[in-house]
Amino acid sequence: MGEGFVSIIVPVHNEEKHLANCLQAILEQDYPSDRCEVLVVDGLSIDRTPEIAAQFSARFSNIRLLKNPQGIVSAAMNIGIKNAKGEVIVRVDGHSHIQRDYIAQCVLHLRATGAQNVGGPLRASGEGYIGQAIAYAVTFPFGIGNSPSRYARDERYVDTVYLGAFPRHLFDQVGLYDERLVRNQDYELNYRIRAAGGKILCTPAIRSRYYVRENLPELAKQYFQYGFWKWKVIRKQPRSLMARHLAPPLFVLALLASGLLASFVYGFGHLFLLILLSYLAASFLASPYLASRKGWPYLFILPLVFASIHLSWGLGFIWSLITTPLRRGH
Repeated sequence: MGEGFVSIIVPVHNEEKHLANCLQAILEQDYPSDRCEVLVVDGLSIDRTPEIAAQFSARFSNIRLLKNPQGIVSAAMNIGIKNAKGEVIVRVDGHSHIQRDYIAQCVLHLRATGAQNVGGPLRASGEGYIGQAIAYAVTFPFGIGNSPSRYARDERYVDTVYLGAFPRHLFDQVGLYDERLVRNQDYELNYRIRAAGGKILCTPAIRSRYYVRENLPELAKQYFQYGFWKWKVIRKQPRSLMARHLAPPLFVLALLASGLLASFVYGFGHLFLLILLSYLAASFLASPYLASRKGWPYLFILPLVFASIHLSWGLGFIWSLITTPLRRGH
């Protein structure tokens, strides 16, 4: 693949806080600048995002600003892919920051391994006390389950990966992103890649930083959406289901069912307490372990962060299950 032409697609929506730093990191890549283009695809932002992107586009000829009327990531990626000139497609989100060799490492690993998607483990950062606690939780197994792309320290093939870099011709084989999916569109695409016999590589050599939500309400909203759209993906691709996807909804369902039945059926009150206390015990074991590594002040907030992730994800999944028509697809 050599130093092939690379199209970097940046889907954005209200990213004024991080976009300038994101684009600056792209411009500072050690990959030849004349072998790159940057497509910023804006989803109807109402802040200064379009203005910031336009300023960069005016200064640098290889940056283009495109509009995304649907406002969702899947549509943004498809707009970028359709307008891309490169033989390699690299996704970089507006709230991420890539290391100086990010593009070069993506191209290198696509060429060396023959994988159809390559990326690095999710490395999270947050601002303030709560934001940093969230960053620690979303890259810890108790927080997000056995998803190696969140915390892998060695190179391995995985079921999905953060961001991603792809050969352009891959999309002619497996199709574009599913624009019916607001969330989990990347996982669904990666499932199609694997179903077609492709491999997805996660390597620590590909380094970037993801900026998490900064408070618990925003975190809860994000993970409710993750759970809600995960069921949509499972309805479309039943074989994509993994055990870790069922843990939060089963926990929430058991908690709700036992709590509701406790007033009517003897023994369910004890079952409710058993489920609740078991979860609290697990959380109060995981939180000190993580706090001992990241800082003891986080001990007090981590149980709330974990609960926000698990309860919101589970409730979103259950709500999607209730409201989705009983047929395959959407």
